[in-house]
Amino acid sequence: MNVRRSAAALAASAVLCVGAAPTALAAPSPSPAPVLPSGLYGKNDPTYDGVWRQSFALLAQHTVGVRPAGQAVDWLVGQQCAEGGFAAFRADATAACDPKTMLDTNATAAAVQALKALGGQDAAVKKGVDWLKSVQNEDGGWAYVPGTPSDASSTSVVISALAVAGEKPSDVKSKAGKSAYEGLLAFQLGCSAEPAADRGAFGYQPADGKLPANADATAAAALAALGKGAVVSAPSADTPAAALACPAGSADPAAAAQGAAGYLAEALKKDGHLTALTPGADQPTPDTGNTADAVIALAAAGHKQSAASALEWLKANSAEWSKGNPAALGTLILTAHATGTDPTAFGGTDLVAALNATGPAPQPRATGGMPQDEKKDKKDEDSGDGKVWWIVGAGAAAGVGIGIMLSGRRKKNQL
Repeated sequence: MNVRRSAAALAASAVLCVGAAPTALAAPSPSPAPVLPSGLYGKNDPTYDGVWRQSFALLAQHTVGVRPAGQAVDWLVGQQCAEGGFAAFRADATAACDPKTMLDTNATAAAVQALKALGGQDAAVKKGVDWLKSVQNEDGGWAYVPGTPSDASSTSVVISALAVAGEKPSDVKSKAGKSAYEGLLAFQLGCSAEPAADRGAFGYQPADGKLPANADATAAAALAALGKGAVVSAPSADTPAAALACPAGSADPAAAAQGAAGYLAEALKKDGHLTALTPGADQPTPDTGNTADAVIALAAAGHKQSAASALEWLKANSAEWSKGNPAALGTLILTAHATGTDPTAFGGTDLVAALNATGPAPQPRATGGMPQDEKKDKKDEDSGDGKVWWIVGAGAAAGVGIGIMLSGRRKKNQL
């Protein structure tokens, strides 16, 4: 969706918002940085975001036609616990998960999306989906940490993962009979919200009896309400986003998504980016990750032109934020994909090359850009009907097609 954020920030917010949650559910204090496995993307401590950043790295590579290293995929699969969930990071994946292993819905949802896209991981995807269903709260939503109150961001990323995996969120219901969409739409600010500019937004969680608008939750919710995941294709039709239509009701996910898009478009108008107040800061500062998420959400809702200024801002201002950060680079690649932008020339940066450099080298491609095993399969197919002339034409078309795809499009940040 997200969406996005850093898993460290999500973990912190989950614990802070729960407040009275048992201490056993609190995120553990970071221990000395673990020795990084060779299959992992990124060099920073993966304690809070290992699975998240790996998932987005693999998803972004797959989206632009890069075939990830086998060891990178194996590392992600190996992080899954027997019951199907993922923790943010497990230093020793050979050790069985136990009740002390803090499984989290956001990491699991990200992994499900990546493994579904890559293919060949049906068993892992099914286990992940089944686990996510098993930890649905009675209100229909999900929490970052199972067993704690639902929040809009976690509910959104889970719904997106379920949709990508082929589930119908409206049919995924809690033991109390509440659907996933019922759980999500309860977090939207409706036509009575004040200030009026917040109408259509989603809040993360109620605080002091109020539900403050939250741009990160809103971007994630827009994707989820549209039944979309992190990979969004550039829209063929493009219209300006509009403010929430009143009276709109809150039972229609598609209408809710458009209301969220209207809020995001308005929030981006002032500076071309979103802002956030970080700990210790006196004034809000630009929020690059959430800005990227907003661009993706607007594209998904069919409003690419409403995100145009934010896209240009990202091109000019995201290089430092994303440097060496696989989750951020993956998010920007997905942003480019969602807007029909070339990810190899994003504000002067080759995002694809930068992402590839953060982890194990992708599998080599044969001449013409097709992996060797795929090329062999294609040759076998074509020789079967004896159309030699077609092989020549297909080879030329493949080269052009991959060029278009790579010069093509976009998307996603945090958990």
